[in-house]
Amino acid sequence: MAWVLLGVAGLLEIVWAFTMKQSDGFTRLWPSLITLVAMLGSFALLSMAMRSLPLGTAYTIWTGSGAVGAFAVGIAVLGEAASPARIAAAILIVAGLALMKLSTP
Repeated sequence: MAWVLLGVAGLLEIVWAFTMKQSDGFTRLWPSLITLVAMLGSFALLSMAMRSLPLGTAYTIWTGSGAVGAFAVGIAVLGEAASPARIAAAILIVAGLALMKLSTP
């Protein structure tokens, strides 16, 4: 169950990163509100997952999945650059996340 909570927390991190960009520096109401609600939800789910997962594993998976997800949303939705170096960096992050997951008891 902790892994499911952590996965949803990572998805909410992607949501709040995207809506923070859309909030234009918290000057737009609805994206700002969605950002804050998604942040609170993400933190709450992360804290619940940390009840049974090691700190290093939970935090690494949470930040890494959010980073790679935000990177993918930036490319797919915002038209950001998808250079070979940026894609290679994202692949390395995913490889690190997989290794972290596999090495956690």
